[in-house]
Amino acid sequence: MIRWIVFSVLMVTLLATSIAAVKLRHESRQLFVQLAAAERERDQIAVEWSRLQLEQAWLADASRVERLARERLDMQLPEQISILVAEP
Repeated sequence: MIRWIVFSVLMVTLLATSIAAVKLRHESRQLFVQLAAAERERDQIAVEWSRLQLEQAWLADASRVERLARERLDMQLPEQISILVAEP
């Protein structure tokens, strides 16, 4: 009789640990899928950041700014540059 009780307890324990292992494996796979999606999003954001940095560098280029100042604002270099220094 005690053998059957011990056997039953062991079988229930084995069944419970098996179910827990399957459940944890399933959760692990779901978390891995979420991780992969987050890494893809991170990579896309990094590409977009690089593109924006290149665009900012192009927009701030000195020759481009000077050309736009000449064309749109009709700006020109001064003919004579003089610097005045005030002494205290």
